[in-house]
Amino acid sequence: MSRLALIGYGRMGKLVEQLAPEHGFEVVLRLDGSDHRIDERFQGVDVAIDFSNAAAVPETVERLAPLGVPLVEGTTGWHESLPRVREAIETNQAGFLHGANFSVGVQVFYKLAEAASRLLAGETSYEAWLYEIHHSKKKDAPSGTLLQIRKAMEGAGWNRGIDVASNRAGAIPGTHQIGFDSEADTIALQHTARNRAGFAHGALRGARWMVGRRGFYEFSQVWEEIVASR
Repeated sequence: MSRLALIGYGRMGKLVEQLAPEHGFEVVLRLDGSDHRIDERFQGVDVAIDFSNAAAVPETVERLAPLGVPLVEGTTGWHESLPRVREAIETNQAGFLHGANFSVGVQVFYKLAEAASRLLAGETSYEAWLYEIHHSKKKDAPSGTLLQIRKAMEGAGWNRGIDVASNRAGAIPGTHQIGFDSEADTIALQHTARNRAGFAHGALRGARWMVGRRGFYEFSQVWEEIVASR
């Protein structure tokens, strides 16, 4: 069993701990919301997973990177600090894997968004929209996943406007929709998360892949390799 540290011990952290044995991990360290110390307790840890809060991410990375412990970053909403985080990882030759969404289903959804955008990029009669809804405790809006979908669409050649909308309500794990509309018809694609298990399994797969690895990685760029390495 590889040794796993959890940074953030809320609902996601506890779910990751519950599922960790399925992925060959023993959780040996848990940092809850009141404990942000990155210290000698991380000695012997093979990899860490962070589901804490966006504001803490840069400092967490800067303290953990010199210890040589790879980090899987599951928190969203911190990407304004991406240059600072990358610098800490590269300076210390550490390992870091981040992603707007660790669900394998969402990774497939990105590819569908790319394909649809590529096929319709030249069809000027179509206009596009993006919509997402999450639970009321999710602070960042639009979600990191929706921003990644828009990036995928633009990277596939969609160069017209995309109308974007977000809602926050109740306990909804997350729903994302991409749509194209013309006078002739409407095309809509949707991903709906039933629970948080998909995110936790994806983060654990990413953590298994990161054991012994250095470098700066984005989950959507390497997920096929991660899934193949199960």
